[in-house]
Amino acid sequence: MQASVGDKLLVHGRTVGQHDRTAQVLEVKGENGAPPYKVRFDDDGHEALMSPGPDTVVRHHGERH
Repeated sequence: MQASVGDKLLVHGRTVGQHDRTAQVLEVKGENGAPPYKVRFDDDGHEALMSPGPDTVVRHHGERH
């Protein structure tokens, strides 16, 4: 997985009743766009250091969805 500052991460809910979440990449800590990423979640503003798993999709800044 590779992301840049400004990209969005879409984290799919893993269990029934858990909704998808989006987070904006604030800082890339790994080399060449690799995780971990410092992110801010859109729904509650919480900031965290994140190493996304297979349930996460990168939406690159400027992409159409």
